[in-house]
Amino acid sequence: MNLQHLRQKIDVLDAKIVGFLNERAAITLAIGKEKIKHNHSIYAPHRELEVLRRVKALNRGPMKPEAFEAIYREVMSASLALEKPLRIAYMGPEATFSHLAALKRFGSSVDYAPCENVADVFNAVAQADADYGVVPIENSIEGIVTHTMDMLVETDLKICSQIMQDIAHNLMAKCALGQIRQIYSHPQVFGQCRQWLLKNMPGVELIPTVSTTKAAQIAAGKKNTACICAAIAAQLYGLTVLKKDIQDSAHNVTRFLVIANTDTPATGRDRTSLVFSIKDKVGALHAMLTPFMKNKINLTKIESRPSKKKAWDYYFFVDCEGHQKDPRVARALTQLEGMCKFLKILGSYPVVD
Repeated sequence: MNLQHLRQKIDVLDAKIVGFLNERAAITLAIGKEKIKHNHSIYAPHRELEVLRRVKALNRGPMKPEAFEAIYREVMSASLALEKPLRIAYMGPEATFSHLAALKRFGSSVDYAPCENVADVFNAVAQADADYGVVPIENSIEGIVTHTMDMLVETDLKICSQIMQDIAHNLMAKCALGQIRQIYSHPQVFGQCRQWLLKNMPGVELIPTVSTTKAAQIAAGKKNTACICAAIAAQLYGLTVLKKDIQDSAHNVTRFLVIANTDTPATGRDRTSLVFSIKDKVGALHAMLTPFMKNKINLTKIESRPSKKKAWDYYFFVDCEGHQKDPRVARALTQLEGMCKFLKILGSYPVVD
């Protein structure tokens, strides 16, 4: 079979694919009207994961499952934009890891609103200037993002989804490696590349910035200056990547949360996040964890944070398996509520693969 004939077969398949995609889009429009009619959320993370898992399970090759996930991410992004114009707030500017996480979840067909800080992302969603917000909650190396935890307590917004974003740090500049006298980046990035910098860039001044993108902007316009950023920043600011993947750990992942004004239905594979404060007495924390043990609920995380209301008063953030509407989880939460000074359910959301 010659090349021309093979290409003709591709053309026939492309025509069918375009037709099927438009047929799917027409159904999506009908779904959007039904959602609006019944006041349902346009973005449905439970349905999104269901579609992605089913599509990858149908794949028999030779394309990789990751390729289908990327394709369907954009298909679903275009579908969301058809159902209703969506605006997603994230901690900007463009090319930050928060931006990359937002793109990973919502695709390129929705509108994005970069914000200066975590509080601005929460405010944008709370004031309906954005439909959803994307905020970092923890890094596998540097730990919890405390400002996000504080905002989860202070606002009424819900966690409706999570995003696991692989973090790859790259040293980039407009000069040669040996000419670098200063390196700009976010403080957490310096922490994640600490050993590499000590070994490979001794004596070079490390200057913190509010974001990796700000670091790239500075490096693009300043002599003998480099930055540590995501690779996408090199394309945007005309920088050369001098060293790739300089993070100290090969398994550097940041967990991001999607925040909204609505709850997410159960999927059968969910996580629930909550925060509570305890009464000041011996054994109080142990007692608070008893309802989870009695109801055989696995806790995947527990973290303490000063309440800022009085000295030595703490909030405890807990992640557990299951949805808040699941009978066992609901029973444990009811038991917990009667034992603590303060309890807030931050949201239930699908577990990502």
